[in-house]
Amino acid sequence: MGMNRDLKRALDESYRVVVFTGAGISTESGIPDFRSPTGLWKKYAPIQFQDFMASADMRIEAWRRKFAMDETMAKAEPNKGHMAVSKLVDEGKVSHVITQNVDGLHQLSGVPAEKVIELHGNSTYAICLDCGLRHELAEVRVIFETSGEAPSCRECAGVVKTATISFGQAMPEDEMERAQEATLCADLFLAIGSSLQVFPAAGFPILAKRNGARLVIINREPTDLDEIADLVINDEIGPTLSAVTMLN
Repeated sequence: MGMNRDLKRALDESYRVVVFTGAGISTESGIPDFRSPTGLWKKYAPIQFQDFMASADMRIEAWRRKFAMDETMAKAEPNKGHMAVSKLVDEGKVSHVITQNVDGLHQLSGVPAEKVIELHGNSTYAICLDCGLRHELAEVRVIFETSGEAPSCRECAGVVKTATISFGQAMPEDEMERAQEATLCADLFLAIGSSLQVFPAAGFPILAKRNGARLVIINREPTDLDEIADLVINDEIGPTLSAVTMLN
């Protein structure tokens, strides 16, 4: 309980907390961590962005995988970890949630969309890479399953892709800027469920610490940044956050 007490004290003493989340917060909702030793990326190499753009066959394979994976993703509900973060946002304690996740579970748990900064995009809808028009997955799936072809934009006939950031695709500039601004305003940076190995995302906790914020890391396994953290909790995320936010 000592660690939880220290976490509660850190939260109580802070005025502007930024929460940063990785795959570990969503595994308790049944969403697999693709980077894990048993993860999907060990079975299938991720499709690189340049290959997606260059090859119609690669686009078809990307959509086939997407809809196969959605059978798992669609059943996922926010868990106690998401709900605890949502409560801290609701109370005004947390200013922003920066996430590496693409599952939309923070928004589903009640965090206002404008307070969620998605570094790796969002897998719950698609966009045209040429004109930026949003496409709903249900309509894309009908086109894909009836034609067998990768969908193109109904407005400009451009390439349509899930609104996630793929390997080799540029990080979203607006989101990176917003994440940096939020981090520099934080007095407590709470990194949850991330191995903190993937850059540039893992640069934010380092930036927070250098800027004078406290750094707290909650993750089941040790991370690369444990040595610079003020507090490290290696435990289950949902139960840990529920206990300190008094979430029943």
